[in-house]
Amino acid sequence: MGYLHHYGSAKCVVNTAYFMRQALRSLSTHRIDGSFTGVTERLLHGHHAFRKRAGTEGDYLKRLALEGQKPTALFIGCSDSRVIPEWLTGSSPGELFVVRNIANHVPHADNADSSVGAAIDYAVGVLQVADIVVCGHSGCGGIRAALNGVEALPPKHDSLREWVGNIVPAIRSAVDGGHEGEALMDRSVEENVLTSLDNLTTYGAVAERIADASIGLHAWVYDLGTLALRVYDADTGHWADARTLIAPSSRLSP
Repeated sequence: MGYLHHYGSAKCVVNTAYFMRQALRSLSTHRIDGSFTGVTERLLHGHHAFRKRAGTEGDYLKRLALEGQKPTALFIGCSDSRVIPEWLTGSSPGELFVVRNIANHVPHADNADSSVGAAIDYAVGVLQVADIVVCGHSGCGGIRAALNGVEALPPKHDSLREWVGNIVPAIRSAVDGGHEGEALMDRSVEENVLTSLDNLTTYGAVAERIADASIGLHAWVYDLGTLALRVYDADTGHWADARTLIAPSSRLSP
């Protein structure tokens, strides 16, 4: 597909695909050329190993490919590389519909990020997940950035500054609560999760499912150091160790 440039009385048809290819070629010095680095080669070897391991579950994965996904939960977590939703929940492929962003934040629908909003609409309205989990984690860099203030971020990182700016109001109650140090950090992580949970209810697809009591909303915080999970109890207004919420016979020792 082309578009027209006007140079005086002349009209030049410009092929956008051609210019895109030229641009990519000009960036070849920045490794957009198909060459391997040590990191990408390791990742490709990892994929090869994955295919060998996945062979033992080939029928299950093939069935997913043929029948489509039917996840039971929407999991909204942080992009932090140490937080892997499937690992910390023991979930298999096809069980979680996952959204990850900096600080696992869900904006209010009036100020929605289209990527987050689209995922919520699709998971809740189309896939009909039964539950939504918003999971924060200890030591979250996005929360720490919000506490330090947007002005401390590099001026040229416009998208990051805008996103962190959306998080600042979510942690205001923790800041106003007189907490300091790591206590302030922990409380801010919790408040951001709870604010995100509240913001979920402003999305039409979620509000509709809440109205007919066909969906559950859950607030979690994962501790990177201890691997423990805290779950918010709306009845008591407190955070509880997840182990206290499951049957004693299925609990693991600390």
